Amino acid sequence: MMTATLRLDIVSAEQAIFSGEVEMVFATGEMGDLGIAPGHTPLITALKSGNIRATLPSKEEEIFYVKGGLLEVQPFVVTVLADTVMRARDIDEAAAMLAKEQAEKILSEKGSQVDFAKASAELAEAIAQIQAVQKLKKRLK
Repeated sequence: MMTATLRLDIVSAEQAIFSGEVEMVFATGEMGDLGIAPGHTPLITALKSGNIRATLPSKEEEIFYVKGGLLEVQPFVVTVLADTVMRARDIDEAAAMLAKEQAEKILSEKGSQVDFAKASAELAEAIAQIQAVQKLKKRLK
């Protein structure tokens, strides 16, 4: 028996980063985490900055970091239109760690003229990138 799959397309303004058949897609929508299997009810949701995981028919997992965007689900097609998207293996973990430390330092300087919303967003982005890299490393062990 053939395993049911759905087509996943992940694109940003700059490039198409993934297009192929997958068994399952996991993403973080504005209202929470989503698990999308073939035959899913159609929906459109905004994406939070975070990770998208796709389970391939080979049972391998592809992990992507997205910074905002939209997720459109049709019963057998999932389209991600991301503001920014990177494969986890392409993320510079050291740079993400540095960005996290800088954002945490800015947020800890209470008396200064700090844009807390901007620093908080930068911290969340750095953490999501680090998590994508760490999930990839764990999978490769």
